[in-house]
Amino acid sequence: MRPRVAMVLAIVAVLLGGVMLVPAAYARLSGGGALASIGGIGGGAQNVPAPAPTTPPPPTLAAGPVSVDFKGKFFSWALMDRETGEISGAKNMTSTNSTESMIKAWIVSDYLRQLKDKPLSAARKKQADTAIRDSNDISAEALYNAGGRRPVLERLIKMCKLTDTKIEATRAKWAYTQMSPQDAVRMGDCIGDGTAAGPKWTKWVLSEMASVRGGVKDQQATQGGGHWGIIDGLPDEITAQGPVSIKNGFTMLWADVQWHVNCLAVTDKWTLAVMLRYPQKYGLEYGAKVCASVATQLVTPQPGAALKVPQQPVGKL
Repeated sequence: MRPRVAMVLAIVAVLLGGVMLVPAAYARLSGGGALASIGGIGGGAQNVPAPAPTTPPPPTLAAGPVSVDFKGKFFSWALMDRETGEISGAKNMTSTNSTESMIKAWIVSDYLRQLKDKPLSAARKKQADTAIRDSNDISAEALYNAGGRRPVLERLIKMCKLTDTKIEATRAKWAYTQMSPQDAVRMGDCIGDGTAAGPKWTKWVLSEMASVRGGVKDQQATQGGGHWGIIDGLPDEITAQGPVSIKNGFTMLWADVQWHVNCLAVTDKWTLAVMLRYPQKYGLEYGAKVCASVATQLVTPQPGAALKVPQQPVGKL
């Protein structure tokens, strides 16, 4: 009898001990302190620091799927990670579109780089300023002529190592230069890293591009508003990290009755290009929203749903 009684008493003691230990351990773990108690050898306890919360990385643009309901002849995009040089994008990112005013950022940069230590006259500075901020065609043409016309584009292809870009054959019109999204982000990187404008003027050019003004409705015969597109698709968490330098190209060409729209944005971390051709009836605002939608979908981590694009789709690209 005694051994059996002793065994029963031992079991009861263990159970009671467990009942007493569990609340004590729970109190240690949930008491709001930074330390957690873990039982050690001989019934002691060790205080282990709780892991410190990790700060998530700031949002950026990164390669990812893009789905746009698009009605038009051409839609493509490319994104360059400027830290690695890697380019990702649509399957047709080597196909081309006419650059229109997007190339003005290079025309201005090329002129300024060639000045070297020469002073920039007030008249030329105004041309450079309005060619970018207001997308002024007359200003851009003056700087293009001063740079030698076709050689301006030849230097672009060589210095920025473009592979898909073709110069318009007859008069080398800058607006008709054929460029792919892949080459557009290379041009953006070339402007951003100082190759295009040189060390003296790069910061100024990027500042001008960050100061583009006017909306889609501010269009005139030889200039127009260009502050729309990619910039509208970026959350505050990205734009707050630093200036986003942009230059859009946009013309409704009667030759094919299509809007030719290009959006370019450059930051310290990435450069993004979106290029489009679509029927006149949809207007410039349609292209602006497509560019914004692509940018929104590439934000990582995603803060929310992509912007809606006008309907009447003909397929997903």
